[in-house]
Amino acid sequence: MNRRILVIEDNADIGRLLELHLAAIHCDVRWVADGIAGLEEAQRSHHDLVVLDLMLPGLDGLEICRRLRGREPHVPILMLTAKSSELDRVLGLELGADDYLTKPFSVAEFVARVKALLRRMASLKARPQEQNEPIRIGDLTIDVDRREVRAGDVPVELTAKEFDLLAHFARSPGRVLSRAQLLEHVWGYSHSGYEHTVNTHINRLRAKIERDPNQPQYIQTVWGVGYRCRDFRDAPAQRA
Repeated sequence: MNRRILVIEDNADIGRLLELHLAAIHCDVRWVADGIAGLEEAQRSHHDLVVLDLMLPGLDGLEICRRLRGREPHVPILMLTAKSSELDRVLGLELGADDYLTKPFSVAEFVARVKALLRRMASLKARPQEQNEPIRIGDLTIDVDRREVRAGDVPVELTAKEFDLLAHFARSPGRVLSRAQLLEHVWGYSHSGYEHTVNTHINRLRAKIERDPNQPQYIQTVWGVGYRCRDFRDAPAQRA
């Protein structure tokens, strides 16, 4: 079955190039060059992936991302940006983008990212229901089926990728995971040089689930190796 992909990109050369290469991997592509028209198209019908440029006429990509996340929380968003600052990347990720590419980028890498995001979503949908029982770590309850997290009785709002990251950690409490392993299993690709993507997401996740992000009780750093989810089976949570 062909995947439906929406490309919102105002550069005609890039838009046509992406449209061509996505069609080559059997995707049904809709390319829109304006931010307002792109948002309307995204809200009008379901898409399996949205490829979203940051700088757009009419409405910028960050605002489109924010609005889409309020309506389509589980549709993956791949953000394209000509900017390379950490702030721009963090803003996009915080608003709900699942991944990003900084222009200029290779078509091969773009296609690899798209395939990884589509595989990830297909895997989540195909997971048997019995594996989707709520996971509890400390006072966090992670409802994988509903994609909801609660700290005690308080809902915790996470982006799609933050949720995937937390759920992956929670399924293997105590196990040390390298950045490369997290890239492969959560993002679905293993490109060296993108470990900073993992660091950024973990920092944002800690800010939302930890009482003190500087002294994390849930997602802990194992220096020189990676990260692990604390195993609470032998000790109670210390969260107020």
